[in-house]
Parts: sequence; C-alpha cells; structure tokens
Amino acid sequence: MANKDIDRSYRFRPEDGRGKQMIRDPAMIEAESMRRITEELNGTGTHWHEPELSVVRRVIHTTADFDFARSMFFSEGAVRAGREALRRGKSIVTDTNMALAGISRPSMDRYKNEAVCFMADPKTAQAARAQGSTRAWAAMGYAAEHFPGAVYVVGNAPTALIRLEELIRSGSFLPSLIIAVPVGFVNVVESKERIRSACLDRNIPIIAAMGRKGGSTVAAAIVNALFYGINAHCK
Repeated sequence: MANKDIDRSYRFRPEDGRGKQMIRDPAMIEAESMRRITEELNGTGTHWHEPELSVVRRVIHTTADFDFARSMFFSEGAVRAGREALRRGKSIVTDTNMALAGISRPSMDRYKNEAVCFMADPKTAQAARAQGSTRAWAAMGYAAEHFPGAVYVVGNAPTALIRLEELIRSGSFLPSLIIAVPVGFVNVVESKERIRSACLDRNIPIIAAMGRKGGSTVAAAIVNALFYGINAHCK
C-alpha cells in the first residue's frame, strides 16, 4: 500500500485543544504498522526473506518486540510445511486455551481445522497426578496418542516441549509441525534447545523463538501468519 494512501486515511481528533493525526481505518492501521516494522527490521542487521519474513513480522506486530527478529528459528521449509498442513485441514493442538482462543476462527473454518487443548480436561489432571508430572506433560502425551499428525503449538509450558521431544525421540510420534515458543525462566531455554535438536534429527518441521521470550500470544500469531499466507495465495 502506498504511503500516500495511508496519509489520506488520517483523521484529526482534538486532544488537549490541539489537533493530532490519527489513523482510524483498521486496514490502514495494520498496513502502516507492517510498513513501520519492515522499516525498523532493516536496521536490526537481520536478513529475513519470505516466507519466514511474514511470520517474523506478525510476531513483532503482536509483541512490539524486535528481539524476535534475532531469536526466531525456522527449520528448512517449515513455513511451507506448516501452511500445507493447515491447508489440508490438519488438527491444531495447543498447550493453553489462551493460544487456542487467539487462532483465527475464520481461517480454521475455511480449512476445516479442528483445534484442541487438553490442559483443562479432568482426565489430564488425573493423569498428571498418577504420573507425577505437570498437566502440560500429560496433555501432550494424550494429544500425541489421539492427534499424532497435528500441528503442535506450545506457547507457555516447557514441560509440554519436553514431553514432545521424548515422544519424537521414541520414534512413535510424527507431527506435521512444532511451534515452540514458551516463555519464562525455568526449563524454557533448555526445552527449546531439546525440541529443536529432536526435530532436526528426525526431519520434523519446527518454528521456535529461542531464548526466554515467547508466550501464548506469540504462538497464536505464528499460526495466524501461516493461515494468512495460505489465504493470500488462495484469493
């Protein structure tokens, strides 16, 4: 979108007795945000290209945090593999209901994707107590049994990644894509390193935010970026 088109979208709103330029049109706001993100990305020293660039920009758009320009990791072909899995209607498994709620419902409806989270399931709590594990660990074990080829989206619990890594190493689990972006201080960095290594060893596509940063909003943003990329090519 040309800057002159964005400029025409400005409206004036009095503020403290003075006029302040404001963009009110939602599409224009997003277009201007992406323009500014792209401009600032050019000064970070990173060199992202499509199709990864659209995912990185969407994460930064969600967080306003340019550290993700340096921490994002994509295995070769991961974006294409993720988009193809979603286009084919693969299920989506999340580790939080927050991530589940943030994924584009119109996109899931369009491609017939079932999205599930078992963290609040009573059976998960029961299994966690019996196993002496976290609910996230138990939830991923249950999900892997019932949705083995799904897209797995982890934005909160490092123990979810640890369980997925164990299942991948066992040779009994082959997901379509792993999105590994939990946030925090305990086990977070290590769990991301472990799942990345396992996915690379077994040729499983992975998108990850290395280091401490991440979160459920980042997880949902990545899935949405994958969906929007499909939508852009299917119009």
